[in-house]
Amino acid sequence: MGSKPTIAISHLGCEKNRIDSEHMLGLLGQAGYQIDSSEELADYVIVNTCSFIQEARQESVRTLVELAEAKKKIIISGCMAQHFQVELLDEIPEAVAIIGTGDYQKIVDVIQQVETGKKVKEVSVNPIFIADETVPRYRTTTEGVAYLRIAEGCDYRCAFCIIPHLRGSQRSRSIESIVAEAQQLAEQRVKELILISQITTNYGLDLYGEPRLDQLLRALGTVDIPWIRIYYTYPTGLTNKIINAIGDTQNVLPYFDVPFQHSHQAILKAMNRPWQEHVNDGIIERLKRFIPGAVLRTTFIVGFPGETDEYFNHLVNFVECHEFDHVGVFAFSPEENTPAYQMPHQVPSGIAQQRREILMQVQQPISLKKNQDCVGKTVDVLIEQENPQTQEKIGRSSRFAPEVDGLVYIQGEAPLNEIVSVKITYADTYDLYGKVVQQHDVLEIDS
Repeated sequence: MGSKPTIAISHLGCEKNRIDSEHMLGLLGQAGYQIDSSEELADYVIVNTCSFIQEARQESVRTLVELAEAKKKIIISGCMAQHFQVELLDEIPEAVAIIGTGDYQKIVDVIQQVETGKKVKEVSVNPIFIADETVPRYRTTTEGVAYLRIAEGCDYRCAFCIIPHLRGSQRSRSIESIVAEAQQLAEQRVKELILISQITTNYGLDLYGEPRLDQLLRALGTVDIPWIRIYYTYPTGLTNKIINAIGDTQNVLPYFDVPFQHSHQAILKAMNRPWQEHVNDGIIERLKRFIPGAVLRTTFIVGFPGETDEYFNHLVNFVECHEFDHVGVFAFSPEENTPAYQMPHQVPSGIAQQRREILMQVQQPISLKKNQDCVGKTVDVLIEQENPQTQEKIGRSSRFAPEVDGLVYIQGEAPLNEIVSVKITYADTYDLYGKVVQQHDVLEIDS
């Protein structure tokens, strides 16, 4: 009697959600709760949901229904909890609590209330919380990789995006706080640090009155982590200051994750991204000029309301012209509470999916060519997995971000969670293959 219940977490959605899950795990562990990897055996299951697009909501609902059918006590957290709130408590009797995106730090108190028999709703209308280096955290990534949130929320109002409604306005952490957490992660032997926020190029605008990503990057250059990768850099925010900071700071990778979303100015304007008009081509050329060898990843939305065949063909030509290293394509998902939901000239979902397939097919030979350019070169690879049957190692070069880009399959001995030199011997559309370079081999390393 009196022992604390066991808790499991089912994590869904993006890496921002992942960090929320990691902080909840850290807080629960600090409070003496036992974390169980088995949802079947745990007393409570926290489902950290995603509500960004319809497909993500469907996955969250499937998870909730499966757990409810198994008669588990469910705590619903994350974006779907923020989005639908008491509706979820009403529709899922097994749900004993909901926790909003700005309230996950209250997880221990919520469970204590639930244990007394209460149904708990802990959802702030306007999320303002952002965890710093003092909030306990239990990482769920591989030992060599960590995400570091530098800001939360967004002040932009893109017509298709529900994020400001779910995550609130932008709030940045101080440079000192971020560097302190980076140093903690370095002490945990992290080899790759990935900076995330909704719009990373706007980092510091709310806190300092101006964007200070360039200053943050230079400060992180003093931290003993070999790879620092940046996600979600808005096109117009990639100033010369930021580009120079990336070029000057040795451990900041020249990997540019720039979500252009579209190429045609009419669609960009309809998306409420008019400040992006006429800058796409210019920023790409500027990146290639200032940082030769820069790796460019981008995402596009096809089937946005009003996208004609002409506008889609403009996007196809844009992709063919600029030859991005990595491209993600999403068919437009109409989201309630966004202007795009009620826009005229909605594109049928079948056509949107067809356009997605076409654009991905256009990108495939470009990706293959980019990968084939690596054959014969020796590159640094972070080893993350080992195939237990073949002992083949699996990792990523600095060109590949976790989960969204390719992998490197490697023959030869190499320690897990370390960066080793690998000679690339073969390439396909998405992945590379190679052999570990032994120390006695003298070869020039291409980063």
